[in-house]
Amino acid sequence: MNQSIIEVRNLVAKYGERTILDDISLDFYQGEVTVILGSSGGGKTTFLKNIIRLTQPHSGSVKIFGEEVTDMDEEQFAKTLKRVGMLFQNGALLNSIDIHENLCIPLEQHTKLPGEIVQRMVRKKLALVNLSHALYLLPSELSGGMKKRAALARAIALDPEILFFDEPSAGLDPITSAQLDELILDLKKLLKISIVVVTHELASIHRIADRIIFLHQGKLVFHGTLAEAKLCPHETVQEFFKVGRFD
Repeated sequence: MNQSIIEVRNLVAKYGERTILDDISLDFYQGEVTVILGSSGGGKTTFLKNIIRLTQPHSGSVKIFGEEVTDMDEEQFAKTLKRVGMLFQNGALLNSIDIHENLCIPLEQHTKLPGEIVQRMVRKKLALVNLSHALYLLPSELSGGMKKRAALARAIALDPEILFFDEPSAGLDPITSAQLDELILDLKKLLKISIVVVTHELASIHRIADRIIFLHQGKLVFHGTLAEAKLCPHETVQEFFKVGRFD
């Protein structure tokens, strides 16, 4: 088994008095694509946000690269985040500046690289996602799939060891979605990164998943390989792999 790169123990997440995640414990493994599944409102995105501390856990432990992050000060946590990339569902590109400037932001904020090297790295990352021609285009001038790829280029700007995706295929047609999945797998192999994906797209899950996490009503009901998930006796897991959607 690969080395554990994220360790979650007894994680509880709450919004006010409402418990969203209840006593979640599991590991994420180096070099794998881990897909987080669950019904709408089941806590998938909340789980992702708690891991990277966009939302502070109510209780429990989260270790990334072997270090506890829930009680790190901001300076310590900022150093950890430099080793992590995040692709949000809407891409979160700044619409008022071109793609080149969007990619420059993390490099200029988090490194002391000279301008010439920053420019070279921006072009390299865009080439990795097949967007070299879009260097000086605005986000509004890109298709939905191109925006996702541009946001992905920005997410890998600092050469992260872990890459998080929140619904990467949302709003994409099946062909573009499949192309994005292929790109995710190419980057995993080329950059040797670990990937965590929140999604509900069955076709995408079959293409990219090494391991499945299934959340239901705030509880962890399954954690294992894709093949094992298809044999899981839990009714909700069975139903998902049977019909490919949540009602």
